Amino acid sequence: MKIGRFEVEQLSEGIFEVFEDGVFQKIDASDITSRKTELELPRSSTPVGIDPILIRDGKHNILLDTGLGWGLDSKSNYVDTSNLKTNLDIFGLTPDDITHVVLSHLHFDHAAGSSYVDDQATTQPTMSYANYFLQKLEWLYAVQRVGETSPVQGADYDLDEMYKLYAEEKLVLITDTYFELVPGITLIRTGGHTPGHQIVKIQSEGETAYYLGDLVPTEYHLNHYGMKNLDIDPIQSKKAKTLLLRQALKEKAAIFFYHSIHIKNGALIQDQDKHYALVEIK
Repeated sequence: MKIGRFEVEQLSEGIFEVFEDGVFQKIDASDITSRKTELELPRSSTPVGIDPILIRDGKHNILLDTGLGWGLDSKSNYVDTSNLKTNLDIFGLTPDDITHVVLSHLHFDHAAGSSYVDDQATTQPTMSYANYFLQKLEWLYAVQRVGETSPVQGADYDLDEMYKLYAEEKLVLITDTYFELVPGITLIRTGGHTPGHQIVKIQSEGETAYYLGDLVPTEYHLNHYGMKNLDIDPIQSKKAKTLLLRQALKEKAAIFFYHSIHIKNGALIQDQDKHYALVEIK
């Protein structure tokens, strides 16, 4: 869909069950629609989508988060799972066509697709010509966390392959709260979910959109804070979410979600009860 001069698309890797220990398991999308009553019962896992974002303007091909990457690894058993290669092929692109990669944070469900292991058992960057932009605070925190027990539930860090990207200077470590990636694309550090979590603001020709990463991972989280056990700093998360949604409403912005199953995006509005809602982007 169009946001000013930008074409914004969501690259779906599929739907997964996420267990409390952080394990991801691929599930059939039809199971979600056929078990609506069952899904309302208490569960030890949560179904989520995995949807990296592709932004194009004719000059730049920008990827927001890189997904799980299953199937990119030469030893992967998940050959029937969508990944960046198969998703980009839909738009006539290859990973080599990506000019910039933005990582909202380094939890493996957002960053594992950044690299793969080739037939010689060597780690390679998936997007070989792109630099990967992330907050320096996020990198330092992730390195510090190696070998420690996760303080929260859900996905955690897995930096084994990221060290190669760091050594080859593929990572651009940002220290600014607001960072202009290219004209019209701004990275904003929010913290909260992780210390260096960042979101992306897209502005062009009077139109605005936000990719909120795990600050607001699904449409369900617009009016409900369900991240208490998943955020490092819940107070900061709620503060950043409140401010950003107010700003997005004022700007009549579109919102893109990473983990939604049903509603992947929409223009933000408020209903008669002052609750946030979404309408179709035209």
